[in-house]
Amino acid sequence: MGAILGSFAFFIVLLAIIVIANAIRVVREYERLVVFRLGRLIGERGPGLVLLIPIVDRAVRVGLRTVTMDVPPQDIITRDNVSVKVNAVIYFKVVAAQEAVVQVENYLFATSQIAQTTLRSILGEQELDELLAEREKLNQALQQVIDRQTEPWGVKVSNVEVKNVDLPQDMQRAIARQAEAERERRAKVINAEGEYQAATRLAEAAAVISREPAALQLRYLQTLAEIATENNSTTIFPVPVDFLRAFMDSAGKKA
Repeated sequence: MGAILGSFAFFIVLLAIIVIANAIRVVREYERLVVFRLGRLIGERGPGLVLLIPIVDRAVRVGLRTVTMDVPPQDIITRDNVSVKVNAVIYFKVVAAQEAVVQVENYLFATSQIAQTTLRSILGEQELDELLAEREKLNQALQQVIDRQTEPWGVKVSNVEVKNVDLPQDMQRAIARQAEAERERRAKVINAEGEYQAATRLAEAAAVISREPAALQLRYLQTLAEIATENNSTTIFPVPVDFLRAFMDSAGKKA
């Protein structure tokens, strides 16, 4: 009889320990408990120590930290009929734990599906050049659309980033040829601009020389001096009569 009573007491103590363990919950700072009592929502609990009524209360733990989720590559046909594969990453967090539990069955899965469909719809409205060049603008548009759709679930989408845009091989070659042609065009424009500036300077120099004929002779002497300095040799050159006429006239006047 004593052994039976001892076993029964042990069972009671063990049952009490199990009940108390299930009634006490420790909620971290970045978590919340959404508590249901007999199926009725009674609110959020936490952080800290939370006491639940055994069997009566049921709690769902929800994390409040920012979640980083990869959006799988999506096949997208742009507005100019180019087929590309685009993947992205989305950053979001739960700001209302009750809505995240009550309004949607699985907010993680639902947010992922919304991100995929929005990625296809928004990027499919763009041309390929816009998709490659206006990445920041598209990121903002994706963030606003996804956040508006997840707001009733208590989920706040803080950022969406398009990661990779995979192009077909023939399109990559076409873009490479286009970039090469653009570089050649810029090189020709720069070369033509340089020739234009040089011609402008030569025209200005010619205008100065036409007003002052002696400037041509001085330039002639300067060129000869540079040749003699570089070659380090004796240079014999003819002197035009027109060059000496000015000095002869000046000497005649003085005489």
